[in-house]
Amino acid sequence: MAQAVIMTSESLWRTIRGEAQRAADADPVFGQALARAILAHDDFAAALADLIGHRLGRSAAERTRFTALSRNAFRDEPDLIAAAGRDLRSIALRDPAITSLLPPLLHYKGYVALQAWRVSNWLWRHGHGDAALLFQNEASNVLQVSIHPAAAIGSAVYLDHATGIVIGANVVIGDEVTILQNVSIGRDSELPARSPRIGRGVYIGGGATILGDIRIGDFAKIGADTVVTSDVPAGCTAVGNPARLTNCPEPLPAA
Repeated sequence: MAQAVIMTSESLWRTIRGEAQRAADADPVFGQALARAILAHDDFAAALADLIGHRLGRSAAERTRFTALSRNAFRDEPDLIAAAGRDLRSIALRDPAITSLLPPLLHYKGYVALQAWRVSNWLWRHGHGDAALLFQNEASNVLQVSIHPAAAIGSAVYLDHATGIVIGANVVIGDEVTILQNVSIGRDSELPARSPRIGRGVYIGGGATILGDIRIGDFAKIGADTVVTSDVPAGCTAVGNPARLTNCPEPLPAA
């Protein structure tokens, strides 16, 4: 399994380096930035750790610290890099504005915020709560995306536009989920407080709010500005405040 992860990461890295080299050859000025961000590194993990450090750190010391913590996480758990690669490929597949991997890697703050969360979650799971919360705080300050390190998020996830996204502690988000700007997902005021569980392939529109001990089924859609406080079955669309269901799949006929 580990060998397959390494091979997949190497293939991804060759593609990214190739795109970077072609862009650098075409534009020498931009090429200087690419040389530091991409071409100076030996692998995807090193480049991603450096990118996280430079985006979150507001001083040389902070940049060094964030980079080092990210490298430690990626070295200890190669699956984090595999997930980061799936996240990156998913953007290229779902965003009609791009056709390559380099632009979202370098310029999409939602991508960087998600990978910073992956490091913070690793820190949280290894008993480094203060460092994990530091990652969350800086990602919130700099990137306007706040994901608690105790959340659980799958791979091939796309934070589109990625401004004003808040994901609380113990929220569970499945693979292939798309989340737009100004989305809040977290606990409600009821006791005991529990967090939402978001299924695979769910689409969450801008401004949506999802609260409480509820389940959003696989491939459901949550419309813009919708407020969801109860379950949404798989394949259904929820719209409005309070949410109402529409476009649900037809039930199978009785046997």
